[in-house]
Amino acid sequence: MTGPDFTPPVAPVADKWLEWRSKSLKSAETPADWWRLFRDPVLNRLIETAYSQNLTLLSAGTKVLEARAELGVAIGEFYPQMQTASAAVNYDRASNATPASQGGNSMALGNFWADRWLVQSSWEIDLWGKFRRGIESADAAYLGSIASYDDVLVTLLSDVASAYIGIRTLERQIAIARANVARQRESVRIARTRFEGGASTLLDVHQAQNVLASTEATIPRLMIQLKHGMNALRVLLGMAPEPLGFLLARGAAKIPFAPPRAAVGIPADLLRRRPDIRVAELRAAAQSAQIGVAQAELYPAISISGAFGGQASNVGHNLGQMVQPMGRAFAIGPSFKWNLLNYGQIANNVRLQDATLQQYLIDYQNQVLKAQQEVENGVATYLLSASEAAYLRKSVTEAKGALEIATLEYQQGTRDFTTVLTAEQNLLAAENSLATATGNISIGLVSLYRALGGGWQIREGKPFVDAATVQEMRDRTNWGNLLPDAAQPGFETPGLPSAQDVDSSIKLPEW
Repeated sequence: MTGPDFTPPVAPVADKWLEWRSKSLKSAETPADWWRLFRDPVLNRLIETAYSQNLTLLSAGTKVLEARAELGVAIGEFYPQMQTASAAVNYDRASNATPASQGGNSMALGNFWADRWLVQSSWEIDLWGKFRRGIESADAAYLGSIASYDDVLVTLLSDVASAYIGIRTLERQIAIARANVARQRESVRIARTRFEGGASTLLDVHQAQNVLASTEATIPRLMIQLKHGMNALRVLLGMAPEPLGFLLARGAAKIPFAPPRAAVGIPADLLRRRPDIRVAELRAAAQSAQIGVAQAELYPAISISGAFGGQASNVGHNLGQMVQPMGRAFAIGPSFKWNLLNYGQIANNVRLQDATLQQYLIDYQNQVLKAQQEVENGVATYLLSASEAAYLRKSVTEAKGALEIATLEYQQGTRDFTTVLTAEQNLLAAENSLATATGNISIGLVSLYRALGGGWQIREGKPFVDAATVQEMRDRTNWGNLLPDAAQPGFETPGLPSAQDVDSSIKLPEW
């Protein structure tokens, strides 16, 4: 076969993660069902619902079927490319205004019927591997569509988990705001009582009501964010706008707790675990085969053509003789075609395909670098948010103590009301920051496991489209054995494919 055989590119990969000494990280393999580490049954249920209903994932599944059909087209190109069968019956009347008619040729003046049938075939022999390279390219594209499906799945799982954690974080912040509203209303009551008793001025009442109104105003703002988050979650779940209470179990609204240690493996694991890296590799493999397809055009193409049929007329004969031995005719022989004067078009097409391959190889290396960046970002968010939350817990404890003392001293008349207001605002800010940091720990872990490429394994052994879609497509089109029967539980699917799985061998046509 003309063209280069694909060799997986070498990409820069670190030996260890930057934070490999941290006790919160371990080099064990990343779990496939990493979301279960949060021990949140609501999150587990949301993941299952999104996997079965998300429309973006379903669309990616149909692209796998599309690529599989394109592979069947490429396989068919290896066999006789042209096969036709034709038949015709004609009534012919010759023109009177011809030299033959002027010479008295009765055949030119006669009217007659003629019939014929013909079967033709032409087969370009794959001497240079053009069609086999086409099969190789289509097979790599098909495997790449599977890896793209896995990448969509990994993204979906992390998006659902992040959306859910964001919702729980906002619910916690709303609860904090409401608790502070209740506390500040008590401060307003105390300030008003002291004012009415002549122990303070109306300024204290106005200041207390100002802080209270400001805190109350944060609740609608947080509610807007919460509703946006729920709307985003509905899309991820493939749901129309409807209440989510039955899924979210609103009575137990807690931020999912991230485990104290995370399994991150080693950087080299990314090359075999991340679907997007496999997509980049397989795209390069498919493009490499296109170089061979283009180079084959530089060489002569040899085809074998044949035709077999019959012909008859009613001029001295009868139309039925078309199928009799005397009416039969055939032709067979080789043909030769060589694009000699193409003005460099073929050579430049080869260069174009090679430059595209080089671009994809560089894109692959860049994708590996970005993958390592995403892992390091996830590690940093996970570890440093945990440290931030530890400090903020102390801050909340101290802010509560300060507010208790300031309120008591204000009631006793030994402290002005400004100290109480400052303590209330400090407590609200500290509690909000703690809720955000707690959510960031979990979101950091989700980002980390997404960057490590975990989660696609849940689709192994399952079809890429659901039973309803299978039935809908079968009702429209004959899919043969490329789609599982709707009554069957599924069919065997490949794991996360790589360039080593690409097969350019000759295969039988897929009728």
